[in-house]
Amino acid sequence: MPRRLSAALILLTAVALPVNCDVLQVPEQPAATALPSRGMSMEAVEAAFGAPLEKIPAVGDPPISRWIYPDYVVFFEYDKVIHSVSTTDKDVVPAS
Repeated sequence: MPRRLSAALILLTAVALPVNCDVLQVPEQPAATALPSRGMSMEAVEAAFGAPLEKIPAVGDPPISRWIYPDYVVFFEYDKVIHSVSTTDKDVVPAS
């Protein structure tokens, strides 16, 4: 019986305590810049994002080439995107 009474008192005390919380407000973020996503072909990248400022020829084996855009660089293995890197401080997301 004393255990039940103790448990009941603890439960009532926990329920009766006021709850305080802080509200965290996150400022709105500007829209993220879309980048070419892995697996896109060179033709698809050019169709979706336009012609690059510069096309760096492939080097190595497998051949890795780069396309330079104003705000990002796209890396290709053969003719498929393997990575896109932002060259600015903006947030980026892969294109869908």
